Amino acid sequence: MSLFRRRRRDTPADVGDAADGATQDGADVVTQTDERGPHDVDDVPGLGTRLDLGALRVPARAGMQLRLEIEKKTRNVVAVTLGLDGSAMQLQVFAAPRTLGIWDELREEITGSVGKQGGTVEEVDGPFGTELLARLPVRTPEGGTGHRPARFVGVDGPRWFLRAVLTGRAAVDAEAAAELEAVLADVVVVRGPEARAPRDVLLLHAPGAAAAPAAAPVAEDEPDLDPLRRGPEITEVR
Repeated sequence: MSLFRRRRRDTPADVGDAADGATQDGADVVTQTDERGPHDVDDVPGLGTRLDLGALRVPARAGMQLRLEIEKKTRNVVAVTLGLDGSAMQLQVFAAPRTLGIWDELREEITGSVGKQGGTVEEVDGPFGTELLARLPVRTPEGGTGHRPARFVGVDGPRWFLRAVLTGRAAVDAEAAAELEAVLADVVVVRGPEARAPRDVLLLHAPGAAAAPAAAPVAEDEPDLDPLRRGPEITEVR
């Protein structure tokens, strides 16, 4: 079942059906009307005040820092991290099957990965549906043991999947998370018509002519694309 349901669209069959995992009857993912995003570009075609990053159009906010992350081997931009008021949100978008969402199975995989690291995961109801609150073991500067919280939010869209990972205060404080959640709800995904295998990363690029809010240079180092990596954070010390 999809985490986030959106308006049903009549999508013609194309050469990407096999790669996207379409069933023989060609049925689309069941959708419902919902005005809250993230949105598909077919529903929100205008750029507005959003930054054009390729597969993602991200709303600009005063004081927001933007960092694009490059995969060193391919030199492709594969993720964007937005920093705001001491919290951060990493966004990454993937191709997905036409008929099924992938967030249910990904939650299981994330839970298993965190458990192997000695952390814990709790499924909770969030503003975008079921999400994961993970607590990862970390070593504090004083040499003690603490836990770093991270929120995993998943949105199943029409032939795409958007993952957001919130760290810092936004991972545990609803008030601190509100503005980044508002940014996420206004994101637009540009999937493109190409045939892609499920879970293929949809590529990003640097902002175009649109004014970027304190946009940082594209990172030259290979990013740790593990969403559990360290970033702006708070640590719960035991």
